[in-house]
Amino acid sequence: MNASLRILARPWRLIGWLCVVAGLVATYVRFTQGLGASTNLSDDFPWGLWVGFDVVCGVGLAAGGFTISAIVYIFRFEKYRPIAKPAVLAAFVGYLMVVGGLLFDLGHPWRLWHPLVMWNHHSVMFEVSWCVTLYTIVLTLEVSSLVFERLKWLRALRRVHRAILPLTLAAVLLSMLHQSSLGSLFLLVPGRLHALWYSPILPLQFFISAMAVGCAMTIVESNLSSRAFGRSVEADVLSGVAKIAAALLGVYLVLRVGDLIVRGVITELWPLNHASLFFLAEIFLGTIIPMVLFSMHRIRRNTKWLYHSGQLAVVGFVVARLNVSITGFEVAAGKTYVPTWMEFAVTAMLVTIGIKVFYLAAKHLPVFEDDADAAARSRRWRAETDRQDGAPACAPGAARDGSLDQRGKASDEKLLPI
Repeated sequence: MNASLRILARPWRLIGWLCVVAGLVATYVRFTQGLGASTNLSDDFPWGLWVGFDVVCGVGLAAGGFTISAIVYIFRFEKYRPIAKPAVLAAFVGYLMVVGGLLFDLGHPWRLWHPLVMWNHHSVMFEVSWCVTLYTIVLTLEVSSLVFERLKWLRALRRVHRAILPLTLAAVLLSMLHQSSLGSLFLLVPGRLHALWYSPILPLQFFISAMAVGCAMTIVESNLSSRAFGRSVEADVLSGVAKIAAALLGVYLVLRVGDLIVRGVITELWPLNHASLFFLAEIFLGTIIPMVLFSMHRIRRNTKWLYHSGQLAVVGFVVARLNVSITGFEVAAGKTYVPTWMEFAVTAMLVTIGIKVFYLAAKHLPVFEDDADAAARSRRWRAETDRQDGAPACAPGAARDGSLDQRGKASDEKLLPI
């Protein structure tokens, strides 16, 4: 990490430590005085920020793991292999955060194991708890290959590699079940969730939107990792991921708008009110604008704008999931839920710990491909894009304006102008 990055990291480290300290204080209050003293949850709002963000959003944001794994190991698109390991690692860390959020939200967290032995086949929560548990185990097995490779345990590494296809199939199946089952949870409360978000196809919408934001989150993670570790961005790979995200967002948009029309609740958008404004925010921020940006060739060729497009899709997804878990209940009940500072503190602490765990794992485990392979792949892609644009191919290490970055490589932003 160069000097400028160290200077920029200092305030973020301070903020991170403040989040952890505040979260520890809130944790003490939560587990010594209960949910009533630490949250603003009530009978009208039994699920607040910890479920709405830490769980409902967290599970969706971690969907990049099974999405990219399926593309690489099931459909055999080898082009995307360089981002498969980081995506699986991010999913593993994300699910650890989800489990952490559940421990805070459950009234009796020490009974977390009960659904595993006390089966209730008619409960949606039973399916969610089992699928999340099994998927976390699958992710642990997949991530274990990184540990085995780092320790040079070749026999164990070969066994995991031989099992990668069945593990990926299990991951896809379990993810399909619990991603959609999270949507099914909200079908249990007819009349308490606003019509703009209560839909019989909510499970399908949850699954499609999770795959789309999983791709967007992969783009964001790859860019942040390249900054943190001084690596080049996998621009050619992320361009393809953006195409997939655009297609999935298009499918989601058709499902979302078509469902409103079929159910005859499209009229709820007018006149503009609290519900319709938040709905329009999620549709435009999280679906329409990112879909258009991801569909533009000039955006996909520029790592900076592709990163910002991914950020927009992630923010819009978070707004959409919070609309389902919080805003829809607020409007239907005619009341307002405002999380306490302790709810925010715990969420910020979990996010901070998750980022730090991913950073340490990526730093000490063989998560990323070799620099030589990345450079060769990047040169091939640059030559292809130059031919598509009808521009003369650049010499290795030289940008179109002849400038070089600090590593003697072409600057991505100069080479790929917007």
